[in-house]
Amino acid sequence: MSTEAITPTTLDTLQGTWTIDTSHSSVGFVARHAMVTKVRGAFNDYSGTAVVGESLADSRVEVEIDANSVDTRSADRDAHLRSNDFFGTEDHAKITFVSTSVAKTGDDSFDLTGDLTIKGTTKSVTIPFTFDGAATDPFGNARAGFSGSTVVNRKDFGLTWNAALETGGVLVSEKVTLEFDISAIKTA
Repeated sequence: MSTEAITPTTLDTLQGTWTIDTSHSSVGFVARHAMVTKVRGAFNDYSGTAVVGESLADSRVEVEIDANSVDTRSADRDAHLRSNDFFGTEDHAKITFVSTSVAKTGDDSFDLTGDLTIKGTTKSVTIPFTFDGAATDPFGNARAGFSGSTVVNRKDFGLTWNAALETGGVLVSEKVTLEFDISAIKTA
């Protein structure tokens, strides 16, 4: 339980350390399949912390994802995603994100830029986020919600496998949308 009962109400009042509540959050992705539909997936095992300074610019975020926890509701597809064709989890079990900057873009929005490492390759990505609000939960915890998404090219991270379709195009899109719905609890 949090020792501080004051609930932040705006981005400007979030100072402190926040931990992702994984039971009330989701980290996922969307990719086109066969050029006609979208397939959604998620990672079920991850952790993350944000330390928010006096201003958002003085903040930092770190997230670690277990790539083996990928879940697309298809055991065969999940096994393929864990293989060297994609995440190569035998040698690269973790996906990490370490922020390099946080910039407020509106009253309830900010850009989170950082180093995303997938399969041993690190690239800078910017994720636009929205502060969805805050509340004190029934257990006395200060809780804040955030949502964001960005598009990355999976080939930039060495995830290059694909299959050509007879009708033209490919089986898996190069562009993948990363989606985040985060509930964070103030821990300090």
